[in-house]
Amino acid sequence: MDTNLLYWKTHGQSFLSRLKIWAELLDPVLLFSSQAEIEKARTLLGSEDSQQDEQALRLSLASVHAASGAVLPLAFRPPGMWRADPSRGSDPANMRLFFTALLPLCTPVVMASFLPHATIRMALLCQFPVQFYMAGFTQANRSSSGENMPLSQMLLMAGTVTYATCGGALPQIIINRVGISTAGAQSFLRNVCPIPISAALAAFSVYVIRNQETDDGIQVFDGSGKPVGVSAAAGQKAVKETALSRAVMFGATAAVPQLLVSLLKRTRAFQTTPRLLAPLRVIGTMLVFQLMIPASLGLFPLLGTIQTESLEQELSAAASGSQLYYHRGL
Repeated sequence: MDTNLLYWKTHGQSFLSRLKIWAELLDPVLLFSSQAEIEKARTLLGSEDSQQDEQALRLSLASVHAASGAVLPLAFRPPGMWRADPSRGSDPANMRLFFTALLPLCTPVVMASFLPHATIRMALLCQFPVQFYMAGFTQANRSSSGENMPLSQMLLMAGTVTYATCGGALPQIIINRVGISTAGAQSFLRNVCPIPISAALAAFSVYVIRNQETDDGIQVFDGSGKPVGVSAAAGQKAVKETALSRAVMFGATAAVPQLLVSLLKRTRAFQTTPRLLAPLRVIGTMLVFQLMIPASLGLFPLLGTIQTESLEQELSAAASGSQLYYHRGL
């Protein structure tokens, strides 16, 4: 079992503890480390210097695939979030926004995908970047990594991105093609329908891109970290948990700002100045998305457990304990 997985075996037993860990691991300073520095950090793990060992572990957890030990591509490492600077106390005035290499790309395209559009072309153009990026992130952070991507997987990803792009633009396609002109119907399609659609497409993308894990299985380990075998049941559980966490992230990002705007537009202040609702929606989407990143990453343990009776018969017979461990992926 990789060092990263051994860490998750003893840490992050609760959602709040995982949330705290991810808040630390999403420090953008770690993204400026070169591959040589990351590999050096891996060799320093277990050193006598506890402070140096802790820094090396943080860099390894944030930059290295937990199953294969390969360094993740810079663009597909977990993005950043709002967090407090520990050296400046807990004063709200000391809150600052940490930008990673992903945020200038990921946050704008996510915000653009949730905004109302006037044409089908604009809706498709705004959906494609976020679907393309999330497909790449899913592929890079799947349960097992390090192998060369076969042509069949590339074609599968291309089809998934195309389908999800069209699915995300479906409300605008219906409005334009059907010729819906009533304000109530347009408001429903543009403001309410994207919430379940975005959540469903996020889960769909994970299920399709990682379908090989549900068919062929993933590696499972015993309590001492030794590999026991490959289990399709563990693969199905890992993909299901990841798909659910991704659906929660995009569903909440779509729902919370819309709910906030719906409540505020009824107040007298926003009835007199309705133009303030548009920038409020953009800011709300940005903040909710950045807050949902660590929440979705920590929704389920990265090192999951599965009961032996839920495994295949040959693995159940070979298992020494009541449960085995597997790498869930992100």
